[in-house]
Amino acid sequence: MSNPFTTASPPPALSVSQLNRQARTLLESHFDFVWVEGEVSNFAAPSSGHWYFSLKDGKAQVRCAMFRSRNQRVRFTPESGDAIRLRCRVSLYEGRGEFQLIVEHLEHAGAGALQAAFEKLKAKLLAEGLFDPEHKKPLPTSVSQLGVITSPSGAVIHDILTVLRRRCPAIGVSLLPVAVQGDDAAAQIASAIERANRWQRQGKIQLDALIVGRGGGSLEDLWAFNEEIVARAIAASDLPVVSAVGHEVDFSIADMVADHRAATPSAAAELLSPDQREWQQRLQAIETNLVRLIRRKLADAAIELGHLRRRLKHPGAQLREQAQRLDDLEQRLVLAQKNLLRRRRSELTLLESRLHARSPLPRLQQLQRDTSQLQQRLEAAIQQRLQQAGSHLAHLAQMLDSLSPLGTLQRGYAIVTDNQGKVLTDASKVSVGDEVEARLASGRLGLTVKEVVD
Repeated sequence: MSNPFTTASPPPALSVSQLNRQARTLLESHFDFVWVEGEVSNFAAPSSGHWYFSLKDGKAQVRCAMFRSRNQRVRFTPESGDAIRLRCRVSLYEGRGEFQLIVEHLEHAGAGALQAAFEKLKAKLLAEGLFDPEHKKPLPTSVSQLGVITSPSGAVIHDILTVLRRRCPAIGVSLLPVAVQGDDAAAQIASAIERANRWQRQGKIQLDALIVGRGGGSLEDLWAFNEEIVARAIAASDLPVVSAVGHEVDFSIADMVADHRAATPSAAAELLSPDQREWQQRLQAIETNLVRLIRRKLADAAIELGHLRRRLKHPGAQLREQAQRLDDLEQRLVLAQKNLLRRRRSELTLLESRLHARSPLPRLQQLQRDTSQLQQRLEAAIQQRLQQAGSHLAHLAQMLDSLSPLGTLQRGYAIVTDNQGKVLTDASKVSVGDEVEARLASGRLGLTVKEVVD
């Protein structure tokens, strides 16, 4: 029986760090990336390169952290009072138990309208199927001439040429210069894509693929590549298009419509160019294999030639050799025929002896002799048996005659039977007046009983 005065054990308790860790896990697993807009306050940028600030509106504020690897992509440094728009993850700083936002992307608040326009066009083109994989053209396996649509003064063309000089200097580059930022940029980019395809069809230039790109920047900087006119020009291109707009984290409408998206312009150049060192190693390996095969082939041919030289003879010598071979074959044939005949005669003699040994005539003669002897023995046995049977029969007849009632009747006795033919042996079995019959040695008597004496 339990003690009523015993106190229950207290429930297990969490440490503060365990509680904060569980709260952080709950927040980060519940929220996906979110967009938040507000005003910057208490901005700080310590020597670590990370940014720390508060984002507030008229009723509340939240702590924010943007680490160095992310804020290096932002083209401006926010100041207190700036209206900004964040793409961030919801989290918790375990050390102080503070609710905070981990910022992945930061832009001026005015970019919200551009983002809405981006999403609207994206949904429209997605519904039309411009992003479908089946509409993507495969990239060429070998490129000899490459078209690049970008700014002639930017770093993009320099980066692409640097990569091509390093990897495959044999690839030619045709630059179609355009503005990559500003009001006319989208129209220039679309016109350059159409012009490259027209030149290709007219045979003025032979291009294998197009790179359309520019360096990184804010949403406003990259907006020319989010215009519908550029998207439709890329989709209508007969030439394969590689989009290389911005940095790795930047995605544009052009990236989604293009046949292939490269994270950077340099990556696009690497995608379309083989590494000359790999080609050189491959060619060296092919050359080594080819030399080895040629040497082996020459050695085999030399061996075969030696064999043919040894086998090659004068026609007269060949005829004499063939005549001698024919004579030899003839002798061997005659000898083989004689041996075959001798062997067949031996086999025939053996078969005749075996056939004679197995002939039925001696057996039949023996069987006839055996049958004759058996017949004689059978006749003798039958005669002897008949004599024995006759003697036995005479003996039995004598015995039967001695036991026969007829013999008794001959001596004057009679056999009396009742009217039913039963032999009477007891006088008490009949009564006076019964009719009986007495059988004599010769004839019968019908009698009537007058007296019965026991």
